[in-house]
Amino acid sequence: MKAILRSGFLALAIMAHVVPANAGPFEDGFVAADRGDYATALSLWQPLAEQGDSDAQYNLGIIYGTGQGVPQDYAEAVKWYRMAAEQGHAEAQGALGYMYGNGEGVPRDDAEAVKWYRKAAEQGLANAQYNLGARYGSGRGVSEDDAAAVKWYRKAAEQGHAGAQRNLGAMYGNGEGVLKDDAEAVKWYHMAAEQGYGPAQSNLGTQYANGRGVPQDYAEAAKWWRMAAEQGDAEAQSNLGIMYANGDGVPQDYAEAAKWYRLAAEQGVAVAQYNLGFSYAVGEGVPWDIVKAHMWLSLAAAQSREEAQKVHDIVASKMTPDQIAEAQRMAREWMAKHQQ
Repeated sequence: MKAILRSGFLALAIMAHVVPANAGPFEDGFVAADRGDYATALSLWQPLAEQGDSDAQYNLGIIYGTGQGVPQDYAEAVKWYRMAAEQGHAEAQGALGYMYGNGEGVPRDDAEAVKWYRKAAEQGLANAQYNLGARYGSGRGVSEDDAAAVKWYRKAAEQGHAGAQRNLGAMYGNGEGVLKDDAEAVKWYHMAAEQGYGPAQSNLGTQYANGRGVPQDYAEAAKWWRMAAEQGDAEAQSNLGIMYANGDGVPQDYAEAAKWYRLAAEQGVAVAQYNLGFSYAVGEGVPWDIVKAHMWLSLAAAQSREEAQKVHDIVASKMTPDQIAEAQRMAREWMAKHQQ
């Protein structure tokens, strides 16, 4: 069987492969792609694709979809994906589903996305099973059905798909499509977290912090939240900040708390904006700054954090009109920047 490019429906990646001594144009295309010469790979795969080789058609879809060696052209990518998909090529079917689901190269059509994801999922493609599960979970392109979502997540999870493992854990944790079972949730979160999947690491930290499905263990919670936070997970950053502020599972360190609050606040997490604003209001972990306190508290209050509005009003009562105007200007600029 020929090796093929794997897009994961998102990005170009070349599978490890051994090129035989009697390599032909298809394998020569891989040699070219391995060294970043996608123009040569394209020239070798195009004739094969035009002759009906579904692997070459799929690879051309990736080349055009990612703009490797050619101008990015989603419509051309869809053309080649479709040719391969109609021959039963599972990866191409999944990729075509992705294109329909995101409106890339074709008008967005959730029902058509589901159709192609299903074809690929029924062939055992884990990415497609995961995407089909997500469609059932959200009701996009198909009637919402938590049991069906669990079915497809499980199939992908059992193949080691980290996103599916995490989502299956969430289904067990919330009792959606299955009986609520925190221990089972932890099991699946752990599998995904061990693969380095940030959202699952964040979920696992929450389970340890709350003692759900595992004995409560703040140190373990901090460990997993840190892993997720370092990958940019905003909720984990906010939670890790709280751990440092309270000294739960880590030495109490207000400066470290403020550091993590800031990272989460910049991503729009309301509780982190509130905690960072409060830190500025009392000079805890950061220099006292009533203007910055007002700014962050107003941003949190805008997200309906009631406690933020209360503290915001107290802070405002101690400010001059010029300070309030400056804080409001800073808040407006932050919102304009982050709404782009």
